[in-house]
Amino acid sequence: MKGRLIVLEGIDGCGKSTQIDHLTQWLPTSGVMPKASKLHVTREPGGTALGTSLRQILLGSTKENSPEPLTELLLYAADRAQHISQIILPALQQGDWVLSDRFSASTTAYQGYGRNIDMELIRKLEEIATQGISPDLTIWLDIEIEKSFERRVQKSKDRIEAEGKNFLEKVAFGFGVLATERNWLRVSADNECNLVSTQIEKSIKKYFENL
Repeated sequence: MKGRLIVLEGIDGCGKSTQIDHLTQWLPTSGVMPKASKLHVTREPGGTALGTSLRQILLGSTKENSPEPLTELLLYAADRAQHISQIILPALQQGDWVLSDRFSASTTAYQGYGRNIDMELIRKLEEIATQGISPDLTIWLDIEIEKSFERRVQKSKDRIEAEGKNFLEKVAFGFGVLATERNWLRVSADNECNLVSTQIEKSIKKYFENL
């Protein structure tokens, strides 16, 4: 029995956390997953004990002690390698399904398009860190920049979110390029949460029915 890896991607404020919560309840009873499979819900960065420490460094550090762009890239790669080895690969090998809030494409979007780090370097690190694992399905929650800012106006910003509009525009552009290149499922996240959830459910059912 083969496990499956489903990933949700998108800029901050697109509603990934809300939709992950919904899918956590819906997937096991949807009829899409085999009855014998378990669902493992995780995230990047921070899906492991080591990753939790790295997440604090990557997202919680202040401007004065924040990692340099190359250091940031390497820390994300380290988090991913640990995540694959401890969580994702063992689950897939036993036929379980994994639902992840972000995966390697976020590094390409944020550190590649956002920070302008060399794409070939990012590709090589991704190849090493992912250990041959790639998502079976990536769902891109596409949202207008202004809408994402509206949703986050009452929330405190982490270090990446505090980079500002210009940075987020470059990241959003990167996600759009990746979505086309990698044949992701695009879902408009501008709509109400329940409408977005319904669209995601339909997309997942259609995708796995056609395999």
